[in-house]
Amino acid sequence: MKTPHDLSERTLADAWADLKAHADAGLPLQADAFRLAFADPEFLLRRETRGIRFQLELLKPDLAQQALGVANTIVVFGSARFCDPDEAQRRLEAARASGDNQALARAERDARNAAHYEQARRFGYLVAEHSHQLPENERLFICTGGGPGIMEAANRGAHEAGALNVGLNIALPHEQHHNPYISPSLCFKFHYFALRKMHFMMRAKALVAFPGGFGTLDELFEILTLVQTGKSEAVPVVLFGSAFWKRLINFDLLVEEGMISPKDLALFKLVDTPEDAWEAIQAFYRLESGAA
Repeated sequence: MKTPHDLSERTLADAWADLKAHADAGLPLQADAFRLAFADPEFLLRRETRGIRFQLELLKPDLAQQALGVANTIVVFGSARFCDPDEAQRRLEAARASGDNQALARAERDARNAAHYEQARRFGYLVAEHSHQLPENERLFICTGGGPGIMEAANRGAHEAGALNVGLNIALPHEQHHNPYISPSLCFKFHYFALRKMHFMMRAKALVAFPGGFGTLDELFEILTLVQTGKSEAVPVVLFGSAFWKRLINFDLLVEEGMISPKDLALFKLVDTPEDAWEAIQAFYRLESGAA
């Protein structure tokens, strides 16, 4: 005799099978009052059900990470536009052969920035290699925004060390695809930036920000603000590439003009090598709790 649980599972399966049959047959879905609410896309995508979508987007990655023991992450941000050194070299050779001075200038810039890709890759490897030595409940996992560039590099380093790693991708109008080095079971796609940012911080034990554009700056300053205001516990914030960050932001000016306190400069640390980035994180936790 079937239990109520078995009957419930069968009903849920039938509802999704009905939707799949429509899709396979190429039939457009029409509003249907009789369709189960959870299996009614038109209903779930209404403005009034936005709160439900928030909850689902918060819950799905949370449960998946819990199931795989991902409790502590090191979040790596940075430009999606940097490429790996091999690709940069190919672009440079092609530009030289083209005789196009503008293309050559772009290719030379790409070749210069490719060093950041390799450094992020090395950093991801260092974290994953160290994590293998820790008890399961203390392991650290690389977490990125899931896209190309610096995000790909950090995921790639962890992947090459044989470690699980996380990608929190975002659906964008120009369609950002996830990079191939994220662990498939930890590759998530978000619609809402706010929920994605929450997931960055929920497990973060450190943030490493490589050179990047608006997205990198948005994420960096949100985290600095959360720590500065006490809305989040202090974590090490490491800015990779001191020449870039000093040229981009005059932090001393913010102090001179009274916009931040002198002590706020201690919320982050500038570094220039993957080893220094990792040592800064280790030093923070030796001071605070005796362990990384």
